[in-house]
Amino acid sequence: MPRPVRPAAAVSAAVVSTEEAEPSSGSSAERSLRLLALLANAGRALTLADLAAQLGLPKGTAHRICMQLLATGFLARDVDERSFSVGPALRKLAFDTLNHGVVRGLRHEVLSALVREVGETCNLTTLDGAQVLYLDRVEAQWPLRLSLDVGSHVPLHCTASGKLFLALMPKKERDTLIDHLPLERMTANTLVTAQALRAECDAIAKRGHSRDREEFIAGLVAVAVPVRDAAGAVRAALAVHAPTARMSMDDALKRLDALKAAAERMGGLL
Repeated sequence: MPRPVRPAAAVSAAVVSTEEAEPSSGSSAERSLRLLALLANAGRALTLADLAAQLGLPKGTAHRICMQLLATGFLARDVDERSFSVGPALRKLAFDTLNHGVVRGLRHEVLSALVREVGETCNLTTLDGAQVLYLDRVEAQWPLRLSLDVGSHVPLHCTASGKLFLALMPKKERDTLIDHLPLERMTANTLVTAQALRAECDAIAKRGHSRDREEFIAGLVAVAVPVRDAAGAVRAALAVHAPTARMSMDDALKRLDALKAAAERMGGLL
């Protein structure tokens, strides 16, 4: 469940007094962000007087904003205690933002290279509760293809990635999840009993990859392999899928070596 949003008045009160608050509910947040941007761009510590003057704020307002940002770690006192510099929380935010963008781009390039190699659409997914979440996807340049946007969810019991996640999780957790999954029939080939799905998971765990034999969408096949982190934990799945008119299951299995090599490269980018 999403956390409840604090009323705008409560947010404003945490930073500025009622008489200094502007009518806009975002005014205090905007001033805080402007102060952080100013300090980060300056590249050096600034005094309270400097901050107030450059932002055009009353000194009392600037002081209250600084106290709030100090308490949350976005600002830090400089050596002389009268000046402020960027704090550890702001540095972490900057690093995480940069790292996210760079690493995501590198992961996408691994996926793009895989599509160029295997000639069919590939996707990167992860387990999201009792569903599969699409993290990234690169389409092959064919007129006949399935479109699923990044952020889409698909079922566990009838997709290659979903069955792979089930198969490679601890058995107790898997059994509990299977017992509560709605095993909806999507096609004539969908596994719709817990017994059949458990047997399939045992087979997947032994061979190390998963197959979708037209179980999710009639006329579509897929194979998936795990993406493991440095500790060996399964963090994601890498899959290729295509219409049976272009790729049979035997053809899909011939792409396993390329999938596994890409999954190993992807694992280093988690």
